[in-house]
Amino acid sequence: MSRKFRNPLTRLVVVTGAVLALGSLAACGGGSSSGSDEGTVAGTQSDLDAALAKGGEITYWSWTPSAKDQVAAFEKAYPKVKVKLVNAGTNTDQYTKLTNAINAGSGAPDVAQIEYYAVPQYALSDSLLDLNTYGLNELESSYTASTWGSVSVDGKLYGLPQDSGPMAMFYNKKIFTEAGVTKAPTTWAEYIDAAKKIHAKNPKNFITADSGDGGFTSSMIWQAGGHPFNVDGNTLNVNFEDEGTKKFTTMWNQLHTAGLLSDTPGWTDEWFRGLTDGSIASLITGAWMPGNLEANAAGASGDWAVAPIPTYDGTTAVTAENGGSAQSVIKQSKNPALATAFVRWLNHDPASIEVFLKSGGFPSTTAELGDPAFTETKSKYFGNQEVNKVLAAAASTVAPNWNYLPIQAYAFTIFGDTAGKESYTKNGDINAGLAKWKAALDTYAKQQGFTVK
Repeated sequence: MSRKFRNPLTRLVVVTGAVLALGSLAACGGGSSSGSDEGTVAGTQSDLDAALAKGGEITYWSWTPSAKDQVAAFEKAYPKVKVKLVNAGTNTDQYTKLTNAINAGSGAPDVAQIEYYAVPQYALSDSLLDLNTYGLNELESSYTASTWGSVSVDGKLYGLPQDSGPMAMFYNKKIFTEAGVTKAPTTWAEYIDAAKKIHAKNPKNFITADSGDGGFTSSMIWQAGGHPFNVDGNTLNVNFEDEGTKKFTTMWNQLHTAGLLSDTPGWTDEWFRGLTDGSIASLITGAWMPGNLEANAAGASGDWAVAPIPTYDGTTAVTAENGGSAQSVIKQSKNPALATAFVRWLNHDPASIEVFLKSGGFPSTTAELGDPAFTETKSKYFGNQEVNKVLAAAASTVAPNWNYLPIQAYAFTIFGDTAGKESYTKNGDINAGLAKWKAALDTYAKQQGFTVK
């Protein structure tokens, strides 16, 4: 799954409120002053080994919980290398700082954590080093197809995948059973039926919460087979009229317009209380969720279970990604070989991945996803279920050929002010909200110099 972008634009706009849209940063992102222009960077993985032996200093921007321990393990293995770890803020906060540094021509890190949805905009702007120049394309078989596709653009490799977020259904088995739902729904029709039973049993309980989130909505469209975000060079086409999108909205509207969904905003104290007391009885989300439940809904230990995400036909196993990040080398780096060597170790070396897994991360590497030591580990929180076995299976059934827009960070930020206000605050038709979202995206894309189809 390799996204293709051609003829990058020549503009940079930082959006007020900390979200950015990127055109081409070639004139200010790397430049000959960095010594890392694409024409001058070329080598092999042996050159990476040599860079590690020589040593030096690099800066790494990341907010992942495992970063501190991973850096410590790396420096122990390679004592000649010093890694300056900086938490520049999560996602859009970091992206704004990163873009400003790239625009200024200095101050950017050598390596940055970048979520999969944001990779296209940095790739289009020519801000990232193509890791194929050091032979990292040879590592493709080590990663799931969906995560490798998320960092591959037009034959170039703009990072190595770290984690993945294949979607599954996390559900409060106790609440489901009390409502008469004795087995996990395998179809969306069964899920809707379970929602009705749970709410009828206790009007304070809802099968899940959805206050309007662009990332969740996009992933659900992905799982339904939709392809709403289409990119051809500098031409964008946002289309929420395709068959997959309509399949999702027709299904989800049955919950949404009937008031069967909680409107509790995600990642709030109220949301975690709902996950603890059962008033939010399930989550359709990424495989990185278990650690969050254990840490923030500890009072529900033993009540929760994991099952494959429901499907539309009940037979074809298909899911989508929700979340996940890569580590990329910024072209501004003055030491691209050492930075690339660090990325290779960080997301490929078993010692680093072991640290990542201990922190609750869910891997993108096929070796770990197929390792019984990982998949057969029983979780006390989930009633001694082998949770990773379900999640690893989901990683192999992600629907292919999904695209993000090169303005996706901006797109997700305005979802609440467009689709949210139109639909989610009124329990209205989600299609109407998506139409508002599309109109805003079309307008913004034109302002950035894209051709809108």
